[in-house]
Amino acid sequence: MIQRAQQPILIVEDSPEDFEATTRAFKKSGFVNPIFRCEDGDEALDYMFRKGAYKEPASSPKPGLILLDLNLPGTDGREFLTEIKQTPNLKKIPIIILTTSSEQSDIEKCYEAGANSYICKPVNIAALVDTLQRMKEFWFEIVVFPRGNSDA
Repeated sequence: MIQRAQQPILIVEDSPEDFEATTRAFKKSGFVNPIFRCEDGDEALDYMFRKGAYKEPASSPKPGLILLDLNLPGTDGREFLTEIKQTPNLKKIPIIILTTSSEQSDIEKCYEAGANSYICKPVNIAALVDTLQRMKEFWFEIVVFPRGNSDA
């Protein structure tokens, strides 16, 4: 079984600025996990189902956790979430919504589709670091995952 600190994190985020801020916040909060990025829902689906540029398992290791923005070009985060949570060998992967949307309808729809958490992106780097530190403590130090959750 892979140690949680080694489990890849997939970030599905179209904004280069938000991705950069998130990775900087990860580093400041002590994350050492490998990070993979997909810029839209279509690319993320290719990654998860090992299609196109992600056919080789080395280019698309099964993530231990997915951070998902909702408002993406093409297939949006809501559609990606629904697809992954309906796929038997992928549905146990925790998906954390990390988005600017605080719309109650988005929150409800995401939880109904199987989101494991819903976090509104903080607007400044200090708050983002704090949020990601707490997320790290919860998802990587407290939560117990089913065996085989991170198997390729």
